[in-house]
Amino acid sequence: MRLTRWGHACIRLDRGTDRLVIDPGVFSDLPGALDGISAVLITHEHPDHVATEPVVEAVQGGLEVWAPPSVVDVLVSAGAPAERVHTVRGGDTITAGGFDVAVLGEWHALVHPDVPRVHNVGYLVAGVLHPGDAYIDPAGAHVDVLCAPLGAPWLKLGEVVDYVRHVQPARLVVVHDALLSAIGQGMAIGLLGRLGGAGEPVALDPGEGIDL
Repeated sequence: MRLTRWGHACIRLDRGTDRLVIDPGVFSDLPGALDGISAVLITHEHPDHVATEPVVEAVQGGLEVWAPPSVVDVLVSAGAPAERVHTVRGGDTITAGGFDVAVLGEWHALVHPDVPRVHNVGYLVAGVLHPGDAYIDPAGAHVDVLCAPLGAPWLKLGEVVDYVRHVQPARLVVVHDALLSAIGQGMAIGLLGRLGGAGEPVALDPGEGIDL
């Protein structure tokens, strides 16, 4: 299987004829990330995780989407055919793009008590955990690769370190870094590598990937 990163929080998984994309947002390299894709998973409604117009266009072309109810509502209201946009909640298991997927979690991490929280699910796909914007608990499941967020209004790096220690993945691929300068990215990656206990994090430029 190959994991390719397409900017910010967007990753693509390819395994033979099986392929899917998670979180193609406005900071992602679109529409390139969606080329040849039949399935998309979306963690939550924020624009850096779902770029409405290109996703709706892709759904109109035959792509299928799985997402929390609020995202489904937005996509259908914007013109996505309802029969190709599927609601998921934590605890669901689905098949998307040829992959078996476990849906985990429920809520976006807290930004501030004055900021309403939105639904956020994570996806565990063939040993790869994408948590969206939350510290999603894999509930005892083995995680080969954790997509570890580096920078966000809700994020404190020390909490990410503790999250990595809790999940105990075999390795890390860093995501969610569009808000950081190159210096900030380097510092965060260095700290995660030294303190997280999962080895040196893998940092991928858009279009770069690793074989798993």
